[in-house]
Amino acid sequence: MPSADVYIDPWKPVNKALITHAHSDHARYGHQSYISTYHTLPLLKHRLGSSINVSGYDYREKFSINGVQFSFHPAGHIIGSAQIRVEYKGNVWVVSGDYKREDDGISTAFEVVKCNAFITESTFGLPAFNWKPQAEVFDDINAWWQDNISQKKTSLVTVYSLGKAQRMLNGLADLGPIYCHNSVAKTNDVIKYQGHSLNPYKEITDHTDYKSLESAMVLCPSAALNSAWVKKFKNTSTAAVSGWMAMRGTRRRIGLDRGFVLSDHADWPGLNQTIKETGAEQIFVTHGYTDIFSRWLVEKGYDAAVVKTSYSDESGEMD
Repeated sequence: MPSADVYIDPWKPVNKALITHAHSDHARYGHQSYISTYHTLPLLKHRLGSSINVSGYDYREKFSINGVQFSFHPAGHIIGSAQIRVEYKGNVWVVSGDYKREDDGISTAFEVVKCNAFITESTFGLPAFNWKPQAEVFDDINAWWQDNISQKKTSLVTVYSLGKAQRMLNGLADLGPIYCHNSVAKTNDVIKYQGHSLNPYKEITDHTDYKSLESAMVLCPSAALNSAWVKKFKNTSTAAVSGWMAMRGTRRRIGLDRGFVLSDHADWPGLNQTIKETGAEQIFVTHGYTDIFSRWLVEKGYDAAVVKTSYSDESGEMD
């Protein structure tokens, strides 16, 4: 935003950065100062270092920088995630960051913000992406876990340490013990310190008896499956929980037993619904299926264009 001399989710070091959420493709190290929601603030310190210069605001709390008015509004993506509303001389822009429309029960639910121009992600900007309700997906996950229990297998699930892990914890049934990889547990600690409630789990440590994990549910980052750590388990069934599991062959390509379609991003109906409800005359599409989605919007009568960014998408959960 040139008038305010600030940047939103910048990927190069700047003096002042407004951050939509704490995922690493949007919140990068090296800025002189960071501004985020209060719930994102401790996550930024956890990920980027306690010495960073960061300040926080409540959702909908207005603040001005060089005569430009800003406010954070719930994006529903992960805990603390926000859309950023920018108002200058009566013109309102909204930068969505990453968002999803379904209330996951742990993140603050998405809020439609009326605007003149809307900058939207399009991670899943294809008609093929149409999510089932969260409750139905967890029924499938819990049924898979129950089947593994009957076979005395450890259910090993790859999740993003911030966002998907906490959503999984609070969606799993009380079928047995739940364990978390160290990186997941450390993120959980930050979230619990903020007052968020998470279902009970145990952290896997150097002293954990892996034989005792038979029939347990284990949440870990995807990188752990390519490390020596996973070899400590003797009898496992592996799965990934991601929107990309909707694409045929993804699970087999990465060598997993199961794939469950559960995303922290909006699906095709959610993207279209949001754009309509904002009332925006201009739409700018970032990361994901940008070209396809922007062409679709133009065909629907919108003034739409692509904005190239270096953000990744939910495939980062699979790396």
